Formats: sequence, C-alpha cells, structure tokens
Amino acid sequence: MQDNIKRMKELAAKLNKASEVYYQGKDEIMGNFEYDKLYDELQELEKKTGMVLAGSPTEKVGYEVLSSLPKETHPSPMLSLDKTKDPGQLALWLGSKEGLLSWKMDGLTIVLTYDNGGLIKAVTRGNGQIGEVITNNARFFKNLPLKIPFKGSLVLRGEAVISYTDFERINNLLSEGERYKNPRNLCSGSVRQLNNEITAKRNVKFYAFALVEAENTDFANSQANKMEFLAEQGFDVVEYKKVDAGNILDSVKWFEDKIPSNDFPSDGLVLILDDIAYGNSLGSTSKFPRNAIAFKWKDETADTKLTGIEWSASRTGLINPVALFEPVELEGTTVSRASVHNLSIMEQLRLGIGDTVQVYKANMIIPQIAENLTRSGNIDIPGECPVCGRKTSIHEENGVKVLICENKECLAKKIKLIAHFASRDAMNIDGLSEATIEKLVAKGLLHGLAGLFDLKKHEDEITQMEGFGKRSFEKLVQAAENARKTTTARFVYSLGIPNIGLSNAKMICRYMDNSFDKVRHAGKEELVEIDGIGEVIAEAFVDFFARPENNKIIDDLLKVVVFEDEEIQHNTEDMAGMGFVVTGKVNTFANRNAVKELIESRGGKVTGSVTSKTNFLINNDIMSSSSKNKKAKELGVPIITEQEFIEKFNIEV
Repeated sequence: MQDNIKRMKELAAKLNKASEVYYQGKDEIMGNFEYDKLYDELQELEKKTGMVLAGSPTEKVGYEVLSSLPKETHPSPMLSLDKTKDPGQLALWLGSKEGLLSWKMDGLTIVLTYDNGGLIKAVTRGNGQIGEVITNNARFFKNLPLKIPFKGSLVLRGEAVISYTDFERINNLLSEGERYKNPRNLCSGSVRQLNNEITAKRNVKFYAFALVEAENTDFANSQANKMEFLAEQGFDVVEYKKVDAGNILDSVKWFEDKIPSNDFPSDGLVLILDDIAYGNSLGSTSKFPRNAIAFKWKDETADTKLTGIEWSASRTGLINPVALFEPVELEGTTVSRASVHNLSIMEQLRLGIGDTVQVYKANMIIPQIAENLTRSGNIDIPGECPVCGRKTSIHEENGVKVLICENKECLAKKIKLIAHFASRDAMNIDGLSEATIEKLVAKGLLHGLAGLFDLKKHEDEITQMEGFGKRSFEKLVQAAENARKTTTARFVYSLGIPNIGLSNAKMICRYMDNSFDKVRHAGKEELVEIDGIGEVIAEAFVDFFARPENNKIIDDLLKVVVFEDEEIQHNTEDMAGMGFVVTGKVNTFANRNAVKELIESRGGKVTGSVTSKTNFLINNDIMSSSSKNKKAKELGVPIITEQEFIEKFNIEV
C-alpha cells in the first residue's frame, strides 16, 4: 500500500506541474502521450486503493489563473469531460439515445455573454470556477459577431483557436527560444494579452460549441436546435453530426478522415446527448457532467532507429538535445527529428544511439518521442558548447536538469545583436530573421557578424536546414551580397552602440564628413559639439570604440563592407535646427519613418515627445484629443497635417 501511495504522490506532482505549465500557455514539459499514460496509471491506482489524495489531478478541473487580468467566478462550475479512446465505448455510452458528435477543438474555452444584441462580457474557463475577463480581446477575434439579432440575455461557450497556418506564420517571425510549442499555447498567450492589439494580429477565431442560456427561447428539447440557433445569430459553430449507436462508428471515421486537411487543431471529438432534459437529469460527478463524453484519438506512432543527438544552443544559454532518427511517415508528413527538451527527459527515456524509439506528433504537428523500446542510455553529455567551445555545466531547477553554456560572450547569446545588425534600418539583409540566425548559430555555421557575408561556403548544410532549400539559400546569399554596400551612418547604427539610434548615427557621420575612420577615433569633446549629442551618448560612443573585442569585429567587417555616399535627397537644409514630432497615420508617405528620414536629410530633427523645443507636430488628425495634441496646444506648438507639411516645405512626393 505504501508503495502505491508513494507512486500516486509522484504521479500527482508530475501531472500537476505539467498542467500548470500547459494552462498558462508556456513551453510544455510533457507531451500529450506521456500525460495521458501517467493520468491513466494514477486513475488505476486510485481505483485499486480506493483512495484519492488531496490535490490529485483526477479531482481537479484546472489550475488557478496567475495573470493580472480581472478575475470572475463562473455562475456554475465548468467541468471537464470524461474521456475514452475506444470508439466502441461511444456506442455503448449512447445506448438508444441520439447525440451530437463534434470536434473537440484544441484552443482556449471562452464564455460569452450578450445582452440586447451586444457583446458585454467574455471570460476564460480558467480553473473551471474562476476565469479571466478578456472582453476587450474577444472583440478582436476575427469571426466573432459583436452584435446579434437576438435581443434577450444570451450566454454561450466556445473555443478560441489559432489555425495551423497562422501558428506557423507567427512562429516563423519568432526566434527559436521564443517560439510556441503548439497552436493551443499560442492561442492561450494571445487571448490573455494585456494589449489587445497583439490579440488582433494573431488571427484568433471563435467556434461556438454550447448554448448555456437564451432568455425566453424554446429549443424543443434538442441540442441540435440550439446549435442551429447559434448559427442563425452569426456564430461559427463547431462542425457536428447527429448520431445514434448504429452510425456513430462511421461518423467517427468521417471526422478522422478530415484531420489531414483541417487547418485548425483538435485533440478528439465530443459526444453530447441531444435530449436536453434527459441529459440534465443525469446530473454530474464532482468532475464530469454525465450528458457528454470526450473521445481522444489514438496517436499515430511509428518505430524508428535513433541515429544521433544534436545539441542546439540558444540565446538563454540553454543547450537543448534534439533527437535525430531514421525518417518515418507520421500524419501525412516525413519526420526525422524531435526536440527532447532537456536532460531530465533524455535520462527518463534512457536514449542511446541505435535505440529503437517510438515517435508520434503531439497535436498532430510537433514530433515527439513517446517511448524508447531498447533504452541503452549511451548518450554522452557534451562538456563543451557546440557554438563557442567553452565549458558547459548541468543545472537543476525544480527537479529539471538542463545543460548550460557558461560563457557570457557566447555568440548564441547574441542573437538580438546579430538581428539588429541585419535589420532594415541597419545593414538590411533582407529575409534574415532571428529564427534563421538562431539556426545558423546553433549549427555552428555563423561565428561572427562578418560571417553573414560568407554563408555561400555552407551551402550544403544550410539547404538541409528546416525551412530552407536551394532557392531560399540563394536569396539569402544575394541579400547579404546586396547589403555589403552601405552608408557610414547605417553601418555605425548596425553595430548596436548603446544610445545610438539611426538619427544620432547620421548626425555624427555627417559631422565627421562620413569618414568611418574619423568616426571610430572621435573623442568625447568633439562629439559633444554636435547638436543633439550629450555627454552620456558621447561617453558610450567612445567607450564602445575603445574596446578591443569590438574593434576586432569591426576590422573583420571592414574587409567585406563597402561604403557608399549617402543619397542626398535635397540640397537645401531648410529644416536645419528645427524639431518635429510625427504621430498618427500618414497618407502620402510610405510610413512615418519615411517622413523622419526626409526631415533629417534636410537638417531637421525628429523626436518622440512634444516639448518647448518642438517647432511642428505633424498629425493628420488635428482635432484628436491625443496626449501629443494636448501637449502641443498647451505649449503653443503648431499642429499641421501631412499635406500642410508638404506644401510648407515645397516637398516633391
């Protein structure tokens, strides 16, 4: 008995930790396959012992929300569903009744309240009892009606989801260390943002799956009628089929066949009794309602041979193991690698070269190792960082072992610096994202900034990288070649000198006759003579060029970079000594940055705040009550439109 209790405690601790991470939308520490396996083991032990320990995940609905969003208690608890992986059990559960079979979408459950035809509240499921109020974010869901024909009080539940297409698009914009593991995590992070502008950019969609209340409306005792009513109000409802025990197996197969072509994540199906009164009469357990059950897919697995472990360094200093194995087909695609996440998981699986491993796709997209069938455990943990060659060490936090590079100067930790160097306003290496930089560094193909202009020699390795092919490689090499020709100011800005933005770099370079030799040897006294350059900026500038390690990087770059004269747009300096602030949308110029560049080219200066030194605030919405407009009126600063600016300074556009 004591051994059983000890094991139950171990399982509960592992599952609770995994759930805590999962429901907060952070990086997963355990895949669905392993979670379900441990959960089932715990349930069996509880049945065997007749004991349920305090804090057991089989008695909990979720975790407490931890964000700073407002919290609200649900009028009635939102329970989880009992589940099965056997489609035959669905027919037995249904018996002689009819039911609705629908997708179990894998996103974030939301409760919406409408009154007098308008959306008044949106609350996340949270832990089933207390959720977070995300009304402002819900208003930016791509397909959510803000007004509906029904004018009474209406409450419904649905799932906020992000499609696979958008998941891949957003992840491709992020570096490896910032990427989300799956669409559900991305959706959770997007819906619970404090800034609803981020939610709006994430293309979150909402699919209704249950009508809780519709004031003074009769649905003839049918769940199907409720779904039709929701569709009539303009909601996208989850795809469903009306089923009975005779056709349910065919219906399950129908849904299963659609999975490869679906663009939204799902982790199974939901079966609910169509007879509302009968379903309600069944009541619920402390965890599950008895009128519905979930069906979870059996993960498609494949056995393959482990051929190696690739150690991938990240900007945080973590060196993560990636399993390499003989290619196998899963969910319609070929996979040959899977993240192992950390040393603890690698040790649990006892991975070894030549082992037979069982792999699957978590959420049908992320390759994972489910089991190691031979468990030789012969992997050596590297004592040196694969990027910088310096010493590594094993750290343990909250029971999880990770491998760390101890070198603070490791190039893998300088992804942001390299990305800044390649950015549009700097060297402008078009198409070189942080994600690509991180891959190049992790594979040891990039050892310094100058290496960005010598990628051609790594053609074989780069064209084999995920997301790369011959054409994308050639485009990257050509972009780097184009970027070799630059101006002195852009080059200075690209170096990432503290407090030196592009406008400061232009002022300094203009003062130094665009001679980089003069720029790098400039003294503090010389710099502070430049209008707009104070002592703090001057000190940071001089200190940067005094460091040997920075000069080594610069000298390497000067061997490949060619300076061109900065394009002079106007001979006139008619804006010299003038200060401008540009705010709001522009119509004639490409963007506000284009306005800024023109002003600077004609001797003017653009700042972010209106002060007594500001000569003009450019804002097409002169009547706006924005803080900048208010400040300008307070100080007597003229507010002019974009067109007035163009006419006043005789600008050709």
